[in-house]
Order: sequence, then C-alpha cells, then structure tokens
Amino acid sequence: MNCPKCGRQNHDYAQACIYCRSALSQDPDSRTDIDIKTSRLAVASSILGVLGLPCFFIFGSREMQQVVAPLPLILAVVCYIAAVSAVVLGIAALVCIEINYGRLTGRAFAAIGIAIPLVAFFFTAAHVSVARRGGTAYRLTCGTNLSGIGKAMLIYSNDYDDELPRAAGPNSKWGPTPDWCADTRSAAYSLTNDANGQASISANFYLLVRYVEVTPKSFICTHDRKTTEFIPAKYGVRNKDLIDLWDFGPDPSKHVSYAYHIPYGPYPLTASSDPAMAIAADRNPWLISPGANPRNFNAFDPNGPREAIKRGNTIPHQEDGQNVLFMDGRTSFEKSSACGLNNDNIYTSWSGSDIKKGTRPTLKSQPADPTDSLLVHDPPIGDRK
Repeated sequence: MNCPKCGRQNHDYAQACIYCRSALSQDPDSRTDIDIKTSRLAVASSILGVLGLPCFFIFGSREMQQVVAPLPLILAVVCYIAAVSAVVLGIAALVCIEINYGRLTGRAFAAIGIAIPLVAFFFTAAHVSVARRGGTAYRLTCGTNLSGIGKAMLIYSNDYDDELPRAAGPNSKWGPTPDWCADTRSAAYSLTNDANGQASISANFYLLVRYVEVTPKSFICTHDRKTTEFIPAKYGVRNKDLIDLWDFGPDPSKHVSYAYHIPYGPYPLTASSDPAMAIAADRNPWLISPGANPRNFNAFDPNGPREAIKRGNTIPHQEDGQNVLFMDGRTSFEKSSACGLNNDNIYTSWSGSDIKKGTRPTLKSQPADPTDSLLVHDPPIGDRK
C-alpha cells in the first residue's frame, strides 16, 4: 500500500505510514495521525551496545593479554554480556517493528545496538591478531638481545680466567647493590678484604656494560611492561660515563628484562659448566616484576595440558614461552620452562626428584646441585620478599 500523503510503500496491512506517521485508510478524508511508539527493545539494544564497548577495549589491550587481573576480567565479562544482549535485543526489535505494521519505530536504535558490538568485535580481533604477530617480532628482538649478551659473556670470560660475570666477591649475597655509582668496587658492593659484600642480579649484567661495552638498551624486552632503557642522567648522575657505574640505577628491575642464573652461592656457572645449562632468559614468572605480579604456582603443571604448561612460562611473551641463552652460546625460544639439562625447570630449584616443576623460588633459593639451573631477576625495590 502506498501512503497517500508521502507516496512511499508500506505493508498491505499497515494502519499507519512508517515514514510520515499518517494513518492509512480507504477514505482519505478520514485519515488522521495515530500514536506510533518507539520500540523499547530497540532503545535498550542501543544502550547495551554502547555499554558493551569497554569489553573490547579490555580484551584487546596489551595489559589484558599479559596480566589477567580479577577486576578487569569481571568488568570485561559484564560488558561482553551487555554486548551480546544488545545484538539479540536489536534483532528482536527489528522483528517487532516489522510485525506491528507501522505502530512501532526505532530501526535506527536497533541498528546501532547491533552494529556497535559487531564492528567493535572485528576491530578487536584484527588488533589482537596484529598484536600476536608483533609478539613474534618481540621474541626475535629478545632472542637477538640474549644472543648478543651471550657473545659478550664469552668475551668477558676470556678476559677473566673463564669466569662468567659475577658482581661483588666470594661469599657475597643477593640484594640491592649498596652504591651503584660509587668510585670504587669495594664501595659499590660493600666488600671486606675483597670478599663478602652484596649485589643485585642485574649488577652481573652491568659488568658487560662496564667491561665489554654492551649498551643498556640490549637488556630491554620491548614487551616487558614498565621497563625502560637505563639513562644515568634521569637519576641525577651526569658527571660519569656508563663504564664508571656498577649497576642499572637504584632500582635495576626497571631497566633489565632478563633473568640470570644465580651466581651467589655454592653453584655459580663458569665457562666449563655443562653446555646444556641455561644461563639467562626472559623474566622468571614466579618473581614480581615492575609490570606484573607472580603467577599462581599451583596452576602450573609441566606434565599437564598445554594451558597448565604455559603457566610456568615468562609473562612478557603471553606465556607462550621464553627466549633462553644456554652455556654453549645457543639461544632459542622454548615453549616450556622445563628446558634445562635433563628437562630441568630453569625457573625453579629442584624439589627432591621433581626437576620439571621444582620449588617456587624466593630471594634465598639456591640451585640443588651444579646441574640445576635457577634463573632469577631482581624484584622492584620495596617488593623484596
């Protein structure tokens, strides 16, 4: 039926024109405007569509891909339900508008409620896909960094009687470097007769900056949140060169993305250690870092399904695996942390005969024997537990 007033086509049984809202009747003189209502389902669909947008921003964010915190996850789920409801209500509204023959309107609201979640979904899927491909590039960057660090360690060991970088002195312990910009080695590590003392894990890496001239940028994983290149001037040190310092600033955890086999204790690695031993890798997932909290150790099962195995992998690479530097100079991306000698877990110390899972590390942990890899990193200052 064509509307006599605007001339547009309407359903044969329509009682009012859906375009001009004029009544449709056989007698043009008796035609009157009738009350046409906006579909409540359509309005609800558009509102829920807008409320569902945060879901896609949260799930598509880099932080969400790395750290699954309870509050953002709950918010994302609520917004996801809102987005799905918006699509369902939008479709229902269109059906109701159609079968009411012009007495209901609101197609635009319904279209908005349907379109927003669908468009946001496709954009989020594309973003996550690109981010995952970018993550592969970051893995290559980290692998290149660790490979360069391995070459620098070889140069260092050739110059220092086959010793790998080891800050402080014999019987030294793990802790914050006492004075990272001191004038002397003894003052930097609080040594007594060239022994004892204290130094951070990163201080061992810094020896490569000091003596092999590796750049601080080489110790940064671009996917490691809240970690930036070390620049002494940011800490007020402008009268000294990099080779005059002893560590990556007062809080080195913010400037080093990699873990190192603990050198303080009875089983430090040397150039003559087993070639299959791991010496450095991406951050330890069981220790706090500037951008992430430790993972739940109970959720990790090296003999379980893939998701349970991933819980033991480093956080910056979305738990897909970690770049590992071995004693033979080889660097590879390992999909399981049980990649050391005889399937030893490189991030834990042995727990009896269990070497694939081991024991969650602390600042006092030590390798169980010379073939037990234990790679750790410095926790942020103030979070040392």
